[in-house]
Amino acid sequence: MKMQPQHVSLADLFSRRLFRIPQYQRAYSWQSKHRNALFDDIRKSALSERDKSHFMSTIVGLRRETRDILAEKHQVIELVDGQQRITTLILVLRAIAEHLDRKDQREERIRENLMGNLIKSGEAALILLQTNHDSSDHFSDYIVKGIIPRLDEAKTIADRELLNAMNECKKFVEDWEASLIDLYSHVNNNLNFILHEIDDENLVYTVFEVLNSRGIDVSWFDRVKNMLMAAVFETESGNTNEIIDEIHRLWGDIYEVIGMDYGLDSEALRFAATLWSDNCPFRTMSEEDSADILLDKSRRAPAGVIAGVMETTRWIKSVTEAVSSLRRDIRKNAVTKISHARLVAVAVDLRPDLEGDKEEILRRWESVTFRIYGMCNKDARTRVGDYVRLAWRIYQEKFVGDQIICALSEIGKAFPIEDAVKNLKEEDCYTGWQEELRYFLYRYEEHLAKKDEQNFDNEQWSRIWENSATNSIEHVAPQSTQRAYIHWLGNLLLLPPGLNSRLGARSPEKKKGDYVKTGLFIARQTAKHIKNSKRWGRREIRKRENVLLEWAKKTWVD
Repeated sequence: MKMQPQHVSLADLFSRRLFRIPQYQRAYSWQSKHRNALFDDIRKSALSERDKSHFMSTIVGLRRETRDILAEKHQVIELVDGQQRITTLILVLRAIAEHLDRKDQREERIRENLMGNLIKSGEAALILLQTNHDSSDHFSDYIVKGIIPRLDEAKTIADRELLNAMNECKKFVEDWEASLIDLYSHVNNNLNFILHEIDDENLVYTVFEVLNSRGIDVSWFDRVKNMLMAAVFETESGNTNEIIDEIHRLWGDIYEVIGMDYGLDSEALRFAATLWSDNCPFRTMSEEDSADILLDKSRRAPAGVIAGVMETTRWIKSVTEAVSSLRRDIRKNAVTKISHARLVAVAVDLRPDLEGDKEEILRRWESVTFRIYGMCNKDARTRVGDYVRLAWRIYQEKFVGDQIICALSEIGKAFPIEDAVKNLKEEDCYTGWQEELRYFLYRYEEHLAKKDEQNFDNEQWSRIWENSATNSIEHVAPQSTQRAYIHWLGNLLLLPPGLNSRLGARSPEKKKGDYVKTGLFIARQTAKHIKNSKRWGRREIRKRENVLLEWAKKTWVD
């Protein structure tokens, strides 16, 4: 394979080119640590006394059509690798343009030149970079209008990081102590790249793998996509274009889901390979092993490589959606963050034939899993093989409802409810247990609503789940009393975010009226406990704790 990479500055890279990130690529995913590393590179190279030139990264792009703009031809490039860095640098340039002094003639001329590079011919449709998975047009609106939306307008993780990037790039420019003209000149002329500009999409994925083998930082999830695409191009087919279009569409759907959640891609990749493993595994596959398994499955497909790639891509899409659904489900997501335990719930979700039994299966899964990892506080080394083997058998051996429920009960035998309750009795249920506590009290609120024959649909709980657990956890007897029982379960409840801090160190007697006003059953019940007590101390807290633990015995028993 012959490659002719070009060594270019940022100014050269942006000269007479338009860039776009196709839908089948990952959305913006850089976090603050990545942006801060970029800012540090710019600072250090700008302050260097010997050589201000700094190599940034390799860019891989696929040449598409050309566009005529103001009598000049511009090459349209689809970015295959380097889109995160390019997106961030464009945001830095836009921030520089925003902060140049328009009253200074020189800075105004530079600003006009800079904006002319970012926005071709004054049209939003012809900005230097067209991003993907940005249905709210946050990126294009910022480049054209310079307006940064509020963070609460972000609908996805990708949107949130994009808005964070805008604010952080703006602050980086605001904090720059030297001349902004010098900063612009440095970014434009001294930051260098190796550009692989390729005409044949077939070669793009080969180049990507060659670069990856030399140390390019790419996630295994992205590598799997590129390896699958390369496998299609390696196979002779009369309808390759139609197949590639379909695979592009599928990966566009996949990355749209991935953009909703940090870490989703890694878990989806490992779960997909583990459930598809030829032999019953004893642990969740690593990302590297997962890539090998999925590619091998595609190549060994009875109907041929292309059919295998299509089946694998659809499978990854199904698993990604199932994992996303689990992670977005407030109740199930709160049960555990232990990966191998979550694998069982995903395996159940991927079995449409279990539809009639799913509710009961997941109730049992919830009961056993929270008892082990929540109430008994066991760590990720506990029952790894049992959960992974069960998940594999659910999917591969088509375990039916009774078999799954029986297997879950077997896993939970070593962790009886009596031990789980004992583990919480007169113990610190606050420090390091806030997420589990929130889930525990959520279930109790659900129980009280049902007991009162009320509809459990309280907007207060939506606000509680949207915020950090610590923002809602209330100590009835305030922490300032520093008693040994302050963190006991009987002294804890949840309130709407912020209310607990506003109540401060007030006595329980003075707070009970505010508890009632929340409309939460658990808060109203606690207010009643306070009203019926002469004082709120160890005896009253132990009494309320016993009520909660007696209920827990019935709730998390098999």
